[in-house]
Amino acid sequence: MAKDIIHVAVKQALIKDGWTIVADPYPLQYAEFSLRADLAAERTSPPEATVRRLIVEVKSFVGLSFIHQFQQAIGQYSMYRDAIELNGLDYEIYLAVSNEAYQDNFHQTAVQNSIKKHDLKLVVVDIDGEQVLIWIN
Repeated sequence: MAKDIIHVAVKQALIKDGWTIVADPYPLQYAEFSLRADLAAERTSPPEATVRRLIVEVKSFVGLSFIHQFQQAIGQYSMYRDAIELNGLDYEIYLAVSNEAYQDNFHQTAVQNSIKKHDLKLVVVDIDGEQVLIWIN
């Protein structure tokens, strides 16, 4: 499957934010299905030197129908989260979006309700500056 058009910018933003990319893409097994999340990253945080691990699914939402793409993103996110849990992996999952997509679409009531309902974690990225702007848990 082709990488999203903002994939490289998100990857660079994570690196600038102190993350080490450990897989691009990251293979996940979900029962009989082989899945491929966009990125896996990790970072060691002092003072306890704990390692934090992320799987990041990248979505630009530049197509004709935001809501259709959002529905698909929720489905992917949910399957990846299930695969992480079923495989006992020590990863958190995030949906990476551009600041433009976030500002244009993610403040709508229906989207906010879905984010809460599906417990979506977001990382909002300035694509041009390749910079992480917001982590939303």
